Parts: sequence; structure tokens; C-alpha cells
Amino acid sequence: MRETGERVLYKEVMAGSLISSDPKIMMGKPVIAGTRITVELILEKLAAGESVPQILSAHPRLTEDAVRAALAFASEALKADVVYPVSIPTK
Repeated sequence: MRETGERVLYKEVMAGSLISSDPKIMMGKPVIAGTRITVELILEKLAAGESVPQILSAHPRLTEDAVRAALAFASEALKADVVYPVSIPTK
């Protein structure tokens, strides 16, 4: 069975080449390795409508691969057997 590029990227991410977590850095939140830029921050910026070039411009130490790694990390984290209750606002 041949692995997809996405699966290979995830393996690289989890091997620690792009994402790291250390209790002494940003309270242990997953960060881009070698920085204090959290995966959470990247996701928030993308969700707010910022483009990847805008994020890279604001954070020169980031790379496009690092942004993709943050997305891959988040995607895999959400595959865990955890229920995330979503509240629906009532009118």
C-alpha cells in the first residue's frame, strides 16, 4: 500500500521535525519547532480569514511547510476518540 503525501507529511510532523511540545514552552502547547508560535495561533489566524502569505509575512520564521504541518497536526488530533460538544445558538 502506497502512502499519500498527506500521510507522509503527518509522519514527519509527528516525528518532531516541524511540531514540538515542551512543558517549558507555551505551557506545553504544540508549537512550530524552534519557535513560540503555537499550532493554535496558526489555526486561529486561518479561521479569521488570514491567508498563508499574510501569516508568513507576520511571522518571518514560519514556512509554508510549517503552516501545513500545523493543519496536519490539528487534523490528526481531532481524529482521537473524543466528543466535542457543539452548542447551537437558539433564536
